[in-house]
Amino acid sequence: MNALQEEILDLKRQKGAVILGHNYQCREVQEVSDFLGDSYGLSVQATKVEADTIVFAGVDFMAESAKILNPRKTVLLPNLKSACPMAAMVDAEALRAFKEENPGVPVVSYVNTTASVKCETDICCTSANAVKIVKSLPDEKIIFVPDSNLGLYVQRYVKDKEILLWPGYCPTHVNITAASLRSLKDEHPGAEVLVHPECTPEVIDLADFAYSTEGIIRHVVSSSKKEFIIGTEANMNHRLRKEAPGKTFHAVEEAICPSMREITLEDVRDSLLKSQHRIDLSDEIVSKARAPLERMLEAGRQD
Repeated sequence: MNALQEEILDLKRQKGAVILGHNYQCREVQEVSDFLGDSYGLSVQATKVEADTIVFAGVDFMAESAKILNPRKTVLLPNLKSACPMAAMVDAEALRAFKEENPGVPVVSYVNTTASVKCETDICCTSANAVKIVKSLPDEKIIFVPDSNLGLYVQRYVKDKEILLWPGYCPTHVNITAASLRSLKDEHPGAEVLVHPECTPEVIDLADFAYSTEGIIRHVVSSSKKEFIIGTEANMNHRLRKEAPGKTFHAVEEAICPSMREITLEDVRDSLLKSQHRIDLSDEIVSKARAPLERMLEAGRQD
């Protein structure tokens, strides 16, 4: 570790803080994180930490979720520019209007949404459990926001429900095109292709499997294959090399999330040093947004 990383570890001990790092963070930030994971795994971890301060090395909605689940803790987002563009594609007012057009239809919100949108939501989901959660609902019609590609992925496995899709998407995963994937497959014909459910249907059709980032890790670790093409944010390969040493991973070069890459080691250091960029939410928002998150977590525990 370099001197800045050592400084962060010292500050973390002094402040009684824990760092939650998303799988898309740069390698240096991953190395100082206490826990690494996807949005679901880190949501679960946020409910378990004993530290008084949570530094969330991810994007804005993740830090908000940690605050909602831990309202008495201090939650810090190291860089305010680390904002999810997909989460910004739906707002509470527009969702309320859509609900009025479809009275009585429950709302399933991808966890990649703002706290105010979660307040208008019946249950949250992640890419890891979206299929399971939609299947579990008794309703024949579902509003699914904001990721249309994840909604289309869910529709593949839930054919007995009508899913009303919001026109949102993840720019990073849309940048993974069928053409780029075919090119990588031509270059590495023996590699297994793993992609994220936020990818377009055409990309998913070309893949061997579609998983959440944690699902990708579990598959890679247990697979007898030695070479993989990874269709999600390219920084994911840092974690994969750590979890599965000796295996080879090929990234899609276009799969870069600028928001995730806003957070630097300096940002993490400064957030600890100055307790800056606190996530503050009203009691009303915390109360309303907590219910759909807890329903998501409870659904996950039923495996």
